[in-house]
Amino acid sequence: MWELQRRLHAAVREGREADTWIVVEHEPVITLGRQAKHENLLLSKEELAARGVDVVEVERGGDVTYHGPGQLVVYPIRRLERFREVVPLVRSLEGAAIDCCARFGVAGERWSDHAGVWVGRNQICAIGLAVQRMVSMHGIALNVSTSLDYDRLINPCGFTDRGITSLSAESGRRVAVSEAKSVLLDELSRTFDVTFVAEQQVA
Repeated sequence: MWELQRRLHAAVREGREADTWIVVEHEPVITLGRQAKHENLLLSKEELAARGVDVVEVERGGDVTYHGPGQLVVYPIRRLERFREVVPLVRSLEGAAIDCCARFGVAGERWSDHAGVWVGRNQICAIGLAVQRMVSMHGIALNVSTSLDYDRLINPCGFTDRGITSLSAESGRRVAVSEAKSVLLDELSRTFDVTFVAEQQVA
């Protein structure tokens, strides 16, 4: 998926493709952003590999993040006209995630010190972007029905004093990723005034 992002990023940057949004549910993987501190990995790479968890260093901002089954990940590959549009892009992604949570009866909110969406002191949606040559990549990870024990593997986003949660945990019922996907894409479509017109399945 990282290679697909790179290919699409180049195509959008060169004008060969329109803005493209990737929506995916990953197998277990930990990504290290540009500001990642390796001490936020609580197990060695060998121990993680033995548990079937890959570790990949990527170019997005932020620290260490887990992706896995039950988590809805969205990567907007979008051309920006000005660099000052980066912060509004982050805020718009947060807003769409907050509105998505609200439709499940979950009150998500921003935290001024760190990008993402929070329910109390627990993070429900992580956000980490990269912008290269005025085109964005990477994006958001919304915990839908994710197993919430991944804080035994990492300090999520580098935090030791905050927790993690999910739509299922907060709504009191198991929310399917497909259900959350429909709602989140509806909110992203409204927030960004875009229409998602095609879906390509990637094995």
